[in-house]
Amino acid sequence: MADKKMYELGAVRSKFSELFEYGQEQAKKIGAENVYDFSLGNPSIPAPDCVKEAIFDMYNTLSSKELHSYTNARGLLEVRQYLADYMNETYNAGVGADNFHITVSSSASLAVLIRALQEDTSDEFIVVAPFYPEYRVFIEPIGSKCVVVPPDTEHFQLSIEGVEQAITPHTRAIIINTPNNPSGAVYSEETIKELAALLTRKSAEIGHPIFLISDEPYREVIYDNLPILYIPHYYDNTIVTYSYSKSLSLPGERIGYILVPPAVDDWQYLMTAILGAARMYGYVCAPSTFQRVIAAVHGATGDISEYDKNRHLIYDNLTRMGYDCVYPSGAFYLFVKAPDGDSIQFMENAKKLNILIVAADEFACPGYARISYCVDSDMIVRSLPAFEKLLAMYK
Repeated sequence: MADKKMYELGAVRSKFSELFEYGQEQAKKIGAENVYDFSLGNPSIPAPDCVKEAIFDMYNTLSSKELHSYTNARGLLEVRQYLADYMNETYNAGVGADNFHITVSSSASLAVLIRALQEDTSDEFIVVAPFYPEYRVFIEPIGSKCVVVPPDTEHFQLSIEGVEQAITPHTRAIIINTPNNPSGAVYSEETIKELAALLTRKSAEIGHPIFLISDEPYREVIYDNLPILYIPHYYDNTIVTYSYSKSLSLPGERIGYILVPPAVDDWQYLMTAILGAARMYGYVCAPSTFQRVIAAVHGATGDISEYDKNRHLIYDNLTRMGYDCVYPSGAFYLFVKAPDGDSIQFMENAKKLNILIVAADEFACPGYARISYCVDSDMIVRSLPAFEKLLAMYK
């Protein structure tokens, strides 16, 4: 027999998958133009042209062996040096090539890092609602406890009081995600400073460091001229996980990294543990071609302004209709309150009108739904009459 825990993980289908498949079937029946699929966070803007140019250049100048061979388990040295140079120039990070481990995107970064940090099964990892549901998957199957801080549904900042109540002598780390999936909120500098002060104080009280994992796949997807905060500047024991899936529109290429800055307690020991965890999971080498691509494109991103246009298009129109929406300062999600507080029924009512949105119960924030606006603008426009009809169901 297979492992029961792994069977259960495989058997439980996410709402994302169910909605996507439902949308595919509906499109066959009534036409794709009549289905309004806001379920997946799949970037709609193309990767910038420099990505294609970098790939062509590599295929024209490098041998097949150079292109397709294994790399160092931590990633190509020249790529890690590029990452260090870029972060130093952009954020004054003070890091070197040895502070990076290139991974198979942010999910792999988190899974590997959490396993590397785990000392025994009494360890606890704090997550702040609303949060990406896979955090539980990275924490609980290895025997650790996932401790959930309830959402701050007034401001959608993280609750400092809630974090303090969640900390115990078994706390190993806290995971934060800003810009946030699913709320679109961006944590303020004041919030980060308060969190850093709390973690410093509580680390001293319990006698060991509480690590801060800053999960940053949406780092550059930020609006209104808000600053991009380099979290390690605020708290020494910060570890960053990053993905190029969103910024470069490369979700299928699975490329990202773990950054362990030199201020992290015993950072070299942790980097070796990360190597061990990656080896255990089989993540021994990230895709070699796309390691080179991320260095070749020199910090480029897709056209974030297109997401900004979509943001205003859907937020302005839904709030005008009377929906209660969280103002999205980053990422490409709109968080909408269910008119009667029942997010599951809200999602089901939306399906009746072929609007596919995700109830936020999976994100530990019942009463809300996530709308992914990384879609064609035309679809948003076509969907607006259906959103009017959806709200009318509640009046």
